Amino acid sequence: GAHSDSVWSVAFSPHDPYLLASGSADETIKLWNVKSRRLVHTFDGAHSDYVRSVAFSPHDPSLLASSSWDKTIKLWDVSNFIT
Repeated sequence: GAHSDSVWSVAFSPHDPYLLASGSADETIKLWNVKSRRLVHTFDGAHSDYVRSVAFSPHDPSLLASSSWDKTIKLWDVSNFIT
């Protein structure tokens, strides 16, 4: 479940106290349940270069944003992973 390269960013969901997102140089984004200390989901191939930042929307509980050295910003639906 762990990232295979450096983690560059982490963010707690403002809507779910147990949901944490992490972005890594391994080009993936991972969602974690901090209460159970388990990996919830991996967005494989999220970007084609290092994921530099992840941030949850303060207004929409289903949205996670990520940015990367691949010069893109992407939005992800995390509604299936909110507890």
